[in-house]
Amino acid sequence: MQRSYSPSVRRRRLSAQLRAYRERKKLTASKAGAALGWPQQKISKIESGEQKRLPAAELDLLLDLYEVRDSAEREALHECARLAKERGWWSKYKDAFPGGLPDFEAEASAIRAYEAQVLPGLLQTPDYAEAVFRDYKLREEVEIRRLVEARIARQSILNKIDPPDYTAVIDEAALKRIVGSSNVMVTQLRHLTHMAARHNVDIYVLPFTAGAHAATSGSFTIMDFPDPMDASLAYVDTPTLTMYLEEDDDLRVFNSMLSRAQSAALSPQLSLNLVEETIKTLEE
Repeated sequence: MQRSYSPSVRRRRLSAQLRAYRERKKLTASKAGAALGWPQQKISKIESGEQKRLPAAELDLLLDLYEVRDSAEREALHECARLAKERGWWSKYKDAFPGGLPDFEAEASAIRAYEAQVLPGLLQTPDYAEAVFRDYKLREEVEIRRLVEARIARQSILNKIDPPDYTAVIDEAALKRIVGSSNVMVTQLRHLTHMAARHNVDIYVLPFTAGAHAATSGSFTIMDFPDPMDASLAYVDTPTLTMYLEEDDDLRVFNSMLSRAQSAALSPQLSLNLVEETIKTLEE
């Protein structure tokens, strides 16, 4: 199986390393740009990722300026620059993933999520996903089919030979809310039990009896990456805005919220028991 690469992750890695080299030389972005005869904002755009592509010749000029001599180090950065220009399978679903979430999931070693209203997208069945998209707003049938297709394709991340560890803390409300129909929910919840049996998937249900908890502000996802050069990301999606947060202070808040919500949740076995009880209630 061909390994998945994330252009966005490689771009972040390249940008962070170039910024570290510049700071090591005690150069400001404007002085570095001036030394190369580049426009004032070019260095800043490269380091922020705003400039999506960095030609090999320009990368060499930067590495020469920063006196990076090690050939292996230089080649690794050129490889990052090359991979940052690739397009993943999700590029054909830009309308379904305006924030480019699968791009980051492609290289994540761990994905941790809290879901408050509906079951996580990575664990949804096609019928359940269709009902979610259909009930959210009025859409053409062709658009709904495309959104469902994109969501199911995204789930392949959990089927890789070396998949990421996936932890989902799910509010009990998402189990009890009837999405689509009782039959759709039964099939969906049975799928949840099958996914919970996988070695890389842990499901925790946060019961109503837990009362107020640390994650009452809403759903979010945290992604961790295997390379220490790639900082973790917190992902928050709203109807009008998609945010990726990577500052240490922000990550501390999200990690704390998820950890405390998980501590208040039922154990995986008790969570599975509650899912089974919900299935029986629906079948009756």
